[in-house]
Amino acid sequence: MPTRSPHPLDRLSADEITRARNLLDDNGFLAETTRVVYLGLEEPPKHALHGADRRVRALLHDPKSGDRDLVLSLSSGSVLRDTALDPASDGQLPVLDEEFGLVEEILAADERWLQALAARDLDVGQVRVAPLSAGVFDYPEETGRRILRGLAFLQQHPADHAWAHPIDGLVGYVDVDERAVTRVLDLGPVPIPQESGNFDDPAVTGPLRTSQRPIEIVQPEGPGFSLDGDRLEWENWSLRIGFDAREGLVLHQIAFRDGDRERPIIHRASISEMVVPYADPSPVRSWQNYFDTGEYMIGRYANALELGCDCLGDITYLDAVVADEFGHPRVLNNAICMHEEDFGVLWKHTDLWAGSSETRRQRRMVISFFTTIGNYDYGFYWYLYLDGTIECEVKATGVVFTSAYPGPGNDTTNPYASQLAPGLGAPFHQHLFSARLDMMVDGHGNSVEEIDVQRVPTGPDNPRGNAFTHTRTPLRSESQAQRLADNRAGRVWHITNPSARNRLGDPVAYALLPEGNPELLADDGSSIQRRATFATRHLWVTRYDPDQRYAAGDFVNQHPGGAGLPAFAAEDRDLDDQDVVVWHTFGLTHFPRPEDWPIMPVDRTGFQLKPVGFFDRNPALDVPPNRSAETTGGCCHE
Repeated sequence: MPTRSPHPLDRLSADEITRARNLLDDNGFLAETTRVVYLGLEEPPKHALHGADRRVRALLHDPKSGDRDLVLSLSSGSVLRDTALDPASDGQLPVLDEEFGLVEEILAADERWLQALAARDLDVGQVRVAPLSAGVFDYPEETGRRILRGLAFLQQHPADHAWAHPIDGLVGYVDVDERAVTRVLDLGPVPIPQESGNFDDPAVTGPLRTSQRPIEIVQPEGPGFSLDGDRLEWENWSLRIGFDAREGLVLHQIAFRDGDRERPIIHRASISEMVVPYADPSPVRSWQNYFDTGEYMIGRYANALELGCDCLGDITYLDAVVADEFGHPRVLNNAICMHEEDFGVLWKHTDLWAGSSETRRQRRMVISFFTTIGNYDYGFYWYLYLDGTIECEVKATGVVFTSAYPGPGNDTTNPYASQLAPGLGAPFHQHLFSARLDMMVDGHGNSVEEIDVQRVPTGPDNPRGNAFTHTRTPLRSESQAQRLADNRAGRVWHITNPSARNRLGDPVAYALLPEGNPELLADDGSSIQRRATFATRHLWVTRYDPDQRYAAGDFVNQHPGGAGLPAFAAEDRDLDDQDVVVWHTFGLTHFPRPEDWPIMPVDRTGFQLKPVGFFDRNPALDVPPNRSAETTGGCCHE
C-alpha cells in the first residue's frame, strides 16, 4: 500500500526527525559536544504551499565550535542554509535540559556557595537550585557567555515540594559552558519558611471531601469531529493541527464552510512568545524575568494528558514528536487533547405574538495541551464555536515562585510581594503572551480598523443627550498599528477584507476582542522592556513575512533587546488591503493570594475573534434542537 505523502504543514514524523539528524551527522555538524537545541518544521510560505519542499530548521549549540542555525531539505537531502551565530549580538540559544541539573551541580562544588550554605546551617545535599535564565544586565563580563542564575530552596525530604522553603538572600551566577561559577551574591541569612507546601500530603490537605458524586460526560454515538492525518473537521469548521517544540500547539488553515464555500479566516495561529517579569527590585531577584517560549521552549515539556484527570468525556489524543538534544525523535504521549463539549445556550427566544419558544444549545470544539515550566503549569486551549467564534484561553496553575517574607515583629512589609503563609512570600509578577495570528479573512488582502465607542454631547442632533456612536480608525501602516486596549472606549479591532462584501455591501470582517488587562509594567528604560517590547502594546500589525515568526525575535536567551516586533514594525510597511499578521498581547498581572498556596487554582486569560459581517446572517440558524430534550419532553422547541 503506498505511503501518503505528508502535507506541507503536517507535523514532523519520527522518521523525518531521524532523517534530519542523519543529514546533520553526514555533513559533519554533530560532534560529541554538539547539542540539538531545536529541530522543527520550516514551514513553506503560505503563497507557495503546493509542491513545497519538506524542510527542517535546526539550531545547534556547541561550546567548542559555536552555535549554528541551519535549514535542511528532507526532499533533496541537502543543507540549504548554514549560519554561524554570535552569542554577543545574537543572544544564546534556548536553555538545554541537561543544564537544569548542571547549575545545581556546579554550585555544589563552589567554595563560596558552600560557605553561604554553611552560614545558614544547611546541608548542600538538601538544597535544590532553580536554573533560571539570566537576562541581560550591567555585567560586562557576561557578554557572549552562556549564563544561568540559581536561586536555592530547601528540600527537607525526597518528596518535599521545596518551593515552600526558599533560601533567600542568596543567588549564584553560573557559566554552564565553562562549568564555572562567575559570582555568588550573599546578602546574609534570612529565616527559611518552614510550613509544608506538600499539597498531596493529608497532613496539609486534611480529610478529603466525601460530598462529590460522579459527573459523567458520554457521547454514545462517538464524537462529532473527524480527523484525517492532521486535518480536523467539525461542524462547519476545518483546520490542520500542528505542534512545535518551541511554540507548542499550532493551528493552520482555519476555515468555515458557508454554504458551498470553504471560507478561510486564519492561515496560522500560535502563541509566539510569553514572558513572566517579576516586580521585586531586591538585588537577588531584580533580574527575574523568563521568556518561557523563547528561552525554555514550552512545546518540549508538554504533559502526557490523562483521561478523567486532565480531560473529561469522549477524548481523542494525539502524540507529538520532537527531537531530543542529540537529535533523536522523542514521542510526547497524549500531548494534544481534542474533544467537543456543551457550552450552554446558543440562542433562545420565547415569542408571545407568534406563540413560539425555541432554544438551541451551544457546543464547542476544544483543542488543547498542557506544559510545565519549572514551578508553573500552563494550559493552552483553542475553542471553535457553532456561531463562527474562535477563542484562545490560557490557564495558569502550579506553584507560585516564592521568597522569604518579613516575619512577626518586623515592622516592614514587602511592597512588591504578597505573604502566602507565615514567613513565606511571593513576588508580584505578570504572565504576558503574544498570539501570532496570520490572518486570511476571505483571502490574502486584509485591512485592520480600530473601533471605539463615542459619546455624543447634547445638541441640535441629540436634544435628549441619549445618543452614542462609534468611530473607525484605519490602521494603515506598521507604525500606526501599535495600539493599547481601552476598555472604557470598548475598543476592538476589525480585520476586514475590502475586496469581499457581504449582502449588505459591507466588507466582511472578524473582530479581535481583547480583555484589556495591563501591558508590561516595567519601566520604559528597563532591560526587560527592551527585550519584551512586544508586551508594551496589546496590538501590533505587520505585513506577512514567513521569517518573522516570534514576537521577541528568533534568539531570546541573553539577547540585549530590540528584536522581534519592534524590528519588524520599524520597516513601517503599508497595511491597507495587504497580507497582514495580527499580534495580540494578553495576560495576567498576578498579585498572589493566600488562596494561591500551596498550589494555585487555575487563573484564566485569553481573547476572542468574532465574525462581524463575515456572514450574511446568523450562521447557527441550522443548529437542530437538542435530541435529549426532545426525548425527555423538553422545551427546545414548541
